[in-house]
Amino acid sequence: MLLAHLQQPAFPAPQEEPVEDPAPELDTKDVLAAAERFPWAPAAPGDRHWPDGEFLDVALSVVRTEERQGYIERLAAFVEQHRERLEELLRTYGPGSRPASHGRYALIGQPETLVVLERMEASPFGLRSEWEKELETVFLDDLEFAWGPRIHLSR
Repeated sequence: MLLAHLQQPAFPAPQEEPVEDPAPELDTKDVLAAAERFPWAPAAPGDRHWPDGEFLDVALSVVRTEERQGYIERLAAFVEQHRERLEELLRTYGPGSRPASHGRYALIGQPETLVVLERMEASPFGLRSEWEKELETVFLDDLEFAWGPRIHLSR
């Protein structure tokens, strides 16, 4: 018995840990298609100011790994929760409004803005940080003012 005990390895062989599936990538086209389904985004594809999606790319870069699964459903819940606020924002600052006629608030009414607003609520500091690295802040400042978040990050 002593011999059998001495012949056993001192430590059990390490078992390989199961490899978890990496978080799904967010498909920009799928997210944009979902945002276009909401009536808040009246801009037709040909009427978009930024068809290359740079604002959407920056906003989606702030979505954390654990938030990627089911992000489109999260966006739908955000739109439903803030429907009245979005409608008021569109009436007050959207296409055809007085502020919009001066060239400001150009993001309002664009489908990708729903993602920007959702990120503004969910991760305001992350959004501001990434935006400042990639884009002019005037668009985010205007959107932040119009949306009226609890925290003003630009001041």
